[in-house]
Formats: sequence, C-alpha cells, structure tokens
Amino acid sequence: MDILSDTLAALRTGRPSVVRTEARAPWGVRFQPVSGAGFHVVVEGRCVLLPVHGDPIELGPGDVVFLRRGTDHAICDALASEPVDFVPDRVDTSSPIGSFAVGQGGARAVLVCGAYHLDVDRPHPLLGDLPEIVHLPAGPGRHPALRSAVDQLCAEIHRPQPGSDSVVTALVDLLLLYILRSWHAELPKERTQGWASALNDPVIAPALKAIHDDPAHPWTVESLGSRAGLSRAAFARRFGAVVGEPPLSYLTTWRMAIAARMLRETGEPLGAVAEKAGYTSEFAFARAFKRHFGAPPGAYRKERRAASGA
Repeated sequence: MDILSDTLAALRTGRPSVVRTEARAPWGVRFQPVSGAGFHVVVEGRCVLLPVHGDPIELGPGDVVFLRRGTDHAICDALASEPVDFVPDRVDTSSPIGSFAVGQGGARAVLVCGAYHLDVDRPHPLLGDLPEIVHLPAGPGRHPALRSAVDQLCAEIHRPQPGSDSVVTALVDLLLLYILRSWHAELPKERTQGWASALNDPVIAPALKAIHDDPAHPWTVESLGSRAGLSRAAFARRFGAVVGEPPLSYLTTWRMAIAARMLRETGEPLGAVAEKAGYTSEFAFARAFKRHFGAPPGAYRKERRAASGA
C-alpha cells in the first residue's frame, strides 16, 4: 500500500457517510461538528459557506469543499437566510446514504454532504498540514479524476441500487484521496515544507516508505538516512525542515497511529499490539501510548469500543 493510502486507512475510525441535500430558496443548513472531517459538493445551484471563523465562501456548481476538522458551519442560499439543523433521513439505519430536504420552493440547489470519521485525538501530520477549509472550485479541465469520482458518487446516491452502500463507501474514500491530491497539485511550486510535500521529496519519501513498510523495525536516524543517501546530521536537518518534526518523532507518531487502529479494530492482546508497533516491552508500549493519547491502551480500547457500539 502506498504511504497516503496507508495513512488514511490507519486514521479511519468508521465508515464515511454521505447525504444528498435538495434545497429550495430561501434556505439555510446548520451543520454540527463531527469527529473527523467533512466535505460538500455543489451539484446544482449556488450557495454560500459560512465558517465559524473567516469570511463567507461563495460556491457554484461543481465546487468541492473539504473541512479538515469537521467544525460546525452553515451553508445558505444567501447571507440573510436563517439556517435549520442538518438532520438527514437514512435509507435505513445501517446505510451510509441519507437524504435531506430544506427550503420553501424558490431556486433549486443540490448538494452532496458527507463526513469522514477519523482519529482526531492526535492528528497525523497529513491532516495538520491542511488548511482548515480546502476549496476546490470547478473549472474546465481542472481535476478530472476528482470530477469523475464526484459524478459517480452523485449518480449512485441519486438512485440507490443493490450494493450501493459498498459502492458509495468506496467512492467517498476515493473522493478524499482525490481531494488531497488536487489540493497538493495546486500548492505553489516553491512550497517545500509539509508532510504532503515530503511524499514527493526524493530524499524524504524513501525514509517515509521505510517507516510505513516496517514500523516495528528498530529504525535509527542513521539507518533512515542511509535510505536517502545522507549522513545522520544532514538527513535529520532535511527531514525536520520538510516534515516539521524529527525522524524518530514521526516514527513514534506512526507507531501510535497503527497501534490505536489495532486497539479499535481487533481483539489482539496488548503484547501483540506492542510488538507490531515496534516495542519489545508491553510496559514500554503502554507508557508511550499513554503519553501520546492521554490514556493507557486498555482504557483507550474500551472507550473506543463503547463509542462504536462494538
């Protein structure tokens, strides 16, 4: 698995959800915070995104907006419109697909609104590197892969068929990848910092791949630097400048991310989780995990299982 896909898989804490929203002017929708990230796609019509902080953002057909922390916000047809709470209907209780209607009969707008359930306890640098709001305006020839995924998603949720739950889940995951790719493609060429930039850095990318391929390996700055063909000191300086944290700090971040995922999704004993996260001692693992997440592994597992209903 490539580094970006691997990272998203480790951060995911549940299945994404998506809602087809049909609105008639005047209308407004108030979105509550979600534990993860949110997105909106404007399929038809025009509207305005109202973030808690910052200026309103005008949206048109084909525009995509990604909110990396899923903070509360509103979308309205006009600034003067009064928003109502977003309470969608579900196809059924187990389905990720929903629908929502709002407004009074004027000009029509259609949106696709979704949420990604991601681990936000200690965000991975991938998410921390993003702005609070990513706005990808539509335009001829811009982001064709993203547009294709949007078209497929809209078609699937407009007329759900047998198997649509699985198709929609896969398409929403794919949409996130394309949103991240599109955002990165629009970064100024002179920008050389940030985790996303590191994925294409000829020096840093091989070290990141080594960490992701074998997180339990006893990596050192020297051994990681050898993957990049640099001395220990030169590699440490380059890694810190590009990624924003030292190599072994990132190694710990990634080990904690995969350990947390195992605790959420599997029943493996703590000793096995510790070993796969690169710790020879369960005690050392528990201490590192508590320092990172603020709770010991057992308590974290119990809390996450309870929250998910498992």
